[in-house]
Amino acid sequence: MATALDRHLALVGFMGAGKTTLGLQLAERLGRRFVDLDREIERGLRQAIPEIFEQRGEVEFRVREQEAALETLRSGPPAVVALGGGAVTSPKIREALGDHALTVYVEVEPDVAWERVRGKGRPLAKEEGSFRALYEERQPLYREAADAVVRTLDDVVLAAAGVHVALGALEQLGELVPGEGPVALVADTQVSGIHGMDAQLALGPRLASTHTVSGKSADDLERLWRSLGIDRAATVVALGGGTTTDIAGFAAATYMRGVAWVGVPTTLVGQVDAAIGGKTGIDLPEAKNLVGAFHWPARTIVDPALLATLPEAERLNGMAEVVKTGLLAGEPFWELADEELVRRCAAYKAALCLRDPHDLGPRHALNLGHTFGHALEAASGFELPHGRAVALGLLAALRLSGRDTAPVKEVLAPEPVRVERERAWEALLRDKKGRLRIVLLGDDGAFEQELPEADVRTALDALISG
Repeated sequence: MATALDRHLALVGFMGAGKTTLGLQLAERLGRRFVDLDREIERGLRQAIPEIFEQRGEVEFRVREQEAALETLRSGPPAVVALGGGAVTSPKIREALGDHALTVYVEVEPDVAWERVRGKGRPLAKEEGSFRALYEERQPLYREAADAVVRTLDDVVLAAAGVHVALGALEQLGELVPGEGPVALVADTQVSGIHGMDAQLALGPRLASTHTVSGKSADDLERLWRSLGIDRAATVVALGGGTTTDIAGFAAATYMRGVAWVGVPTTLVGQVDAAIGGKTGIDLPEAKNLVGAFHWPARTIVDPALLATLPEAERLNGMAEVVKTGLLAGEPFWELADEELVRRCAAYKAALCLRDPHDLGPRHALNLGHTFGHALEAASGFELPHGRAVALGLLAALRLSGRDTAPVKEVLAPEPVRVERERAWEALLRDKKGRLRIVLLGDDGAFEQELPEADVRTALDALISG
């Protein structure tokens, strides 16, 4: 699996690429320790790197560098590791990167790199001509070692989570689906008619079978299980909205005790939320998503161009998740054009899910507004669209947080819904198991707080008309 879920996240690249700065930001965002191998060598030898080069020579430095890199990569919980510019010249380090890390090459133009390091006392940056020659010499090694090429913080997060966002990605499906084994394509009936043929053509000879789904009930799941007919070398590709990625992901998690799967979300909800993070599930008559599994996709392939065929009502559903994510990040993601909007939202969720893959703590922030939204959905007999329910839930959460509700009102314009108040309240209590811990929004982001029953009930009632 080409993700950093259970592996180190290693940054390689030429001097001046900004690996240390990027690594510190990544470590904070992912909740991991940060290891700067150059600093580790300096601490071990109690000398700065220019002194090591001058007094001990580059050969001894490379020996120490290899020792430090191998020790770090072969041990400890997953960390963010920044390697020196020349570390990839060691075959043993490149091998260890392949075995123990998701490696990203932090790309930088030679002109930019030179301006950043000139006159800074770096041993291998004393003269521009040799600096540029070394840059060209190392490029093939960086690319050989890397699982992805990145420039920004969001690029690294998406690569670490196995999320590929690009216009036209559907046409490259055959190249982007990891592995070489056969593919079972699962799509909902509507999406199959719009994008199914393009997906089949892109998958080419790897396509072994196609399957359509119309829901994610236990009956739908059994039909999918029985029709798959694949072995453990195969990959399930889920093309569609959140319902499709949920059922196909759960089928992949359980079929033959687990096969690989790839999500290809076609809705805004799917691209910014539902298809990211490895949560899969099916519905039972008693509740939505009552049966599920955490099964991280081998890759999530996001093509924002697919949003062009999305009905306006479905887009508005997705915008509720966009507004929620923007509120959590403290940035108006909803003002961005589709490609950047999807990229920023996907990266935000991917980072939280990498930090908390089994939804035990930090990932709870993603429930902002959802406690109230789920209660309204249940009270409506699940006829209320999820996005409309979340939009109303965001209003309640922001009011309880003492925050401005203008973004929700201006972008989503939610109107109170007509449902039975007692039914909604009972659903909320059932969802919270009697303990009213609600996700709220503070100056430093989301947090959970147990609130008085009267306050929560008042907030819920304000969302209901009549």
